[in-house]
Amino acid sequence: MHFRIGFDAKRAFLNSSGLGNYSRNTLNALNNYFPENNYLLFTPKVKPELFENHEQFQVVSPPGLYKGFLKSIWRSFFLARKLKKFNLNLFHGLSNELPSGIQKTGIPSVITVHDLIFMRYPEFYKPLDRKIYFRKMKYACQSADKIIAISRQTKSDLESFFKVAPEKIEIIHQPVAATFFEKQNASKVFTNHIIPENYILSVGTIEPRKNQLALLKAVQNSKIGTPIVFVGNQTTYISELKKFIDRNNMQRQVFFLSGLAENELAALYRKALLSVYISVFEGFGLPVIESMASGCPVLTSSVSCLPETAGDAAVLCNPGNVEDIGKKLKSFLDDEALRKQMIQKGVDRAKDFHPEIYAKKLISLYTSLLK
Repeated sequence: MHFRIGFDAKRAFLNSSGLGNYSRNTLNALNNYFPENNYLLFTPKVKPELFENHEQFQVVSPPGLYKGFLKSIWRSFFLARKLKKFNLNLFHGLSNELPSGIQKTGIPSVITVHDLIFMRYPEFYKPLDRKIYFRKMKYACQSADKIIAISRQTKSDLESFFKVAPEKIEIIHQPVAATFFEKQNASKVFTNHIIPENYILSVGTIEPRKNQLALLKAVQNSKIGTPIVFVGNQTTYISELKKFIDRNNMQRQVFFLSGLAENELAALYRKALLSVYISVFEGFGLPVIESMASGCPVLTSSVSCLPETAGDAAVLCNPGNVEDIGKKLKSFLDDEALRKQMIQKGVDRAKDFHPEIYAKKLISLYTSLLK
């Protein structure tokens, strides 16, 4: 069966991590494994440097009369009434929302919900942002014909916070880009950046929820001398990390990188002694599976959805307990046999998140809605 599927692809073009990675991975997986379909990407703005493969799709942006903030207005409030002329079989909102009025178009719709962190941890968000996210999420959950939750945690939160019927929700774990399953040449990464020979890798936006300060405290508290490489966009939280680094004379031990290409990040995973992802709450935790696919052993949190994501292929720790984090770090660093065991388990676990498997699940869901 041949489909014309529209996507809210804003994040694919405008977000370098998180929702952006999910959107790009989804679109590339569908295009690679089901190229017979037509995929139309609706976005208020195009940044080709973030989405290199975008020319393989039909991209639709607002006409020239829409400037600045009006482009966002177009996406949220004017897009739905334009969709019918594209003869879509289905519309998929890839990042927690659907355009207003979608239910009046007669076009079946799907929404992917990543997490409800703004409900669980409101202190991380501005009051106005929380209200906007709540209204958009509530509308999308009511309007969508099917909701994709990327973890059991997210499904449970949708049922609790928005009273969504369980049968309306389908859990489809997000995919890992094919790049992480390939052997990467690390030479370019290590030429362009100053990287130590052996290091602990921590990937994720530098923000309180990702808990990078606890990693620094654990390393200092346990007298671990192994260098740490942080990779991720920086927020004001970076100042807390740098204060701790300066107070404890760790300047030569800690490295910060950002803006890496996918193949560069994959190379970093492959060279790392281990990957540490000790977030206090996640919708999924993509770096955990990226690490595993790349052959890098993982230490992650024992809370939220992270045990679900990791399966039995990672060592778990309490993200709020510096002593526990330090103990688990030392066990990894001192035990090569443990690292090898976790590498093999991780490689096997990551196969379940290959983009081909993910694409088949999505097409199956689309087909069930369109029969």
